[in-house]
Amino acid sequence: MANEFYALLGRMRYITRWGLMRNTFSENIQEHSHQVAVLAHALALIRRDVLHLDGPDPDKCAVAALYHDVSEILTGDLPTPIKYYNPDIKDAYKQVERIAGQRILDMLPPQLRQSYVHPILEDDEALLPIVKAADKLSAYIKCIEEQKAGNTEFDSAAVQTMQAMRNMHLAELDWFIAECLPAYSLNLDQL
Repeated sequence: MANEFYALLGRMRYITRWGLMRNTFSENIQEHSHQVAVLAHALALIRRDVLHLDGPDPDKCAVAALYHDVSEILTGDLPTPIKYYNPDIKDAYKQVERIAGQRILDMLPPQLRQSYVHPILEDDEALLPIVKAADKLSAYIKCIEEQKAGNTEFDSAAVQTMQAMRNMHLAELDWFIAECLPAYSLNLDQL
């Protein structure tokens, strides 16, 4: 199998997130990945340009975030309560994701594979904290949007996700939460 990679990426729009929750509007992993890429880029820029801290390259963070859920094209989106139920399930699922990621990489022409290895296998340790923070931030933004639409189904998820973000102890994430996140509660006229 070679050269099916890009066509397969287009199927990200068919993989929905939040499968165990009643959603006011659905979200797919293609939309989610774009948002996570924007947020990862922003967090890395905040770290570098606002907080003047050393950190990973913002462009590399954006690319890693763009591809962080690619394996879900083959595995689907396993709901968080299942994925993290216990360490054995978490480890087994990570292995499944890695196998799926490798299978997707094999769909690329050999000349291009090396450029995609780290983003798809999520193995660049320098980028992981930013991408994970952006992923949580995206989940929290989904909670805000659902709550704005009157959906209380996301109330507990919002509390748990905010606590998870606080537990990350990332200065750039804390800055975003304080300075940027309140705007997500505004409507278009208020923005």
